[in-house]
Amino acid sequence: MGVSSVSTVTATSSVSFQDAVERGFERAQKTLRGINKIEVVGERANVEKGRIREYEVELKIIFNLEG
Repeated sequence: MGVSSVSTVTATSSVSFQDAVERGFERAQKTLRGINKIEVVGERANVEKGRIREYEVELKIIFNLEG
């Protein structure tokens, strides 16, 4: 039986919510090992002058603890 931990990551993209999720996941992979789930817990869009300027997601990264 394993033990998991959760890390919260916020990522942004000027392209889309999906791109923000992928960027957040790619960044998390650089420092966390054993990632087995990602949960999108929030989506926001930053608006400037009546246009969406940036897409932002909040992710829960679930990973197995080693040892």
